[in-house]
Amino acid sequence: MTAPTFYPTLRYRDPDAAITWLGDAFGFTPKDVFRDDAGAVAHAELAFGDGLVMLGAVPSEDAPDRLRYEQGVTSTYAYTADPDTLFARAKTAGADVAMALRDTPYGSREFSVRDPEGHVWSFGTYRPAT
Repeated sequence: MTAPTFYPTLRYRDPDAAITWLGDAFGFTPKDVFRDDAGAVAHAELAFGDGLVMLGAVPSEDAPDRLRYEQGVTSTYAYTADPDTLFARAKTAGADVAMALRDTPYGSREFSVRDPEGHVWSFGTYRPAT
C-alpha cells in the first residue's frame, strides 16, 4: 500500500474534544498526537481506513511562527463500504445531520454530518478510480 497524497488538515478550538468525537462518531484512530510544553495538542494525525487527516488548534494571536489561518468550516469526503452503520454511529455520537443517508444517481450511498465545531464530514460508497 502506498501512502495517500492528500491530507486534509483541520483546525479546532478544542482539538482534544475533536479527537475523541471523531473516534466515537466515525472510528478515527489516533496515529500520532504531538503536544506542546503545556500539554496542548500541537499536531495530530488520525487514521480512517487507508486515509489520514491532520488536525491542530486554532493558532493564538501571539503565535507568529504558526501558519496563520482561522478555523473555518471544511468539507471532507471519505469512502466507506458500510455507510448505513457509520451513519447510525455518527447519529448516536450526536452528529448534526446535514444530508441524510441516500442513494445518488451516480451509484453512491452516502450521507453528510457536521461535527461539534461545524466541519462537514461526508461518507459514501463512491470511490474515485485511481
